Amino acid sequence: MTAGLRELKRQQTRQAISDAATQLFLEHGFEAVTIAQIATAAQVAKMTVTNYFPRKEDLALDFHETFRDSLAAALASRREGESALAGLHREYLAAVARHDALAGFCGSDFARMITSSPTLGARLRELHEQREDALTAALAAETAAPAGALALRAAAALLATAHRTLFHHALDLATAGRTNRQIAATLSTATDEVFGLLAPSLADYAVRTAA
Repeated sequence: MTAGLRELKRQQTRQAISDAATQLFLEHGFEAVTIAQIATAAQVAKMTVTNYFPRKEDLALDFHETFRDSLAAALASRREGESALAGLHREYLAAVARHDALAGFCGSDFARMITSSPTLGARLRELHEQREDALTAALAAETAAPAGALALRAAAALLATAHRTLFHHALDLATAGRTNRQIAATLSTATDEVFGLLAPSLADYAVRTAA
């Protein structure tokens, strides 16, 4: 088997496990489902499940690496003359427009499954903290400020908290049965309000200059 075919097989196995787990979680709730049940449904060994997903939570939140790096990536993509606040605001609105899972779009059934699970709630808090840490490191690199500088940490915390607040608002709306289109319309207005609160402090912070 060539390297390309091995990688394709690996991706297919991972997706099969993820799909089987998601279906079981939606049917029975996250807490009630075991790794053994997921392995049986995906027709793989238990060890195969844990090799691909060392933590059960990541079977439900399998975007964890992309989520962790998303704010740092948004910072890196800002345009010349754009502050960190403006760049992250623009990227968030784009995520809302495409109904991105990273912004909390996941459907009502999945949202209820997440919000009803203490384990997934704890994992989400951990992911939000990791995302803030990644943004702090990215801001330190962009501004040449020490990673432990108080102003730097405060800026990262404010920006990350804005995203965390909007993410959980999206989950609440989905749990209440709102459609993605309705959620996007609500978030578009809420986003301007939330980011507007940060403008007095961060409008001119970490502005990208010409290379």
